[in-house]
Amino acid sequence: MIKLNKLLIPLSALTLTGCFGGNSGYSDLDQYMADIKAKPSGRIEPLPTFTPYEAFAYRASGLRSPFEPPIKIKASDREFNSNVRPDEGRVKQYLEQFDIEVFAMVGSISNDDGLWGLVKGTDGIHRVRVGDYLGRNHGRITYIDDSELRIIEIVPAGSEVWIERPRTMRLDLGQP
Repeated sequence: MIKLNKLLIPLSALTLTGCFGGNSGYSDLDQYMADIKAKPSGRIEPLPTFTPYEAFAYRASGLRSPFEPPIKIKASDREFNSNVRPDEGRVKQYLEQFDIEVFAMVGSISNDDGLWGLVKGTDGIHRVRVGDYLGRNHGRITYIDDSELRIIEIVPAGSEVWIERPRTMRLDLGQP
């Protein structure tokens, strides 16, 4: 056993010397890394500065939609309807903040208080009755039955001139 230990120690020392020896076999890789490190390093440009977002307030919501045909007014109509104007002192109702085009009549219900129309908007179904306001053009509901709502809007027709525009919203059954 002693002879084996005497032989094993020099053999393991020789093996370890071979692992940590001077020639690693990676001289080409060492040379490549040295060449890369010797080259001048590049400079990364800083990120561009962005201007912060500025909110835009849309102020033309009370004007006539550009997608609706213009309203023709005769000179006699101006004189006749010159007393028509919206009540700016009135507290606006919730449904007046939406365009009237987003609403569709989807039904009606009645109870002891009378007949109510059901209109569907972007945020759900709302119950309306005669006298309620709907849409941005001071639209007041004047008539409700099982199949339609009648609305009278007060729209600008020039400088300090307002006219009444009737609208009808028919029952939408969702059929193509």
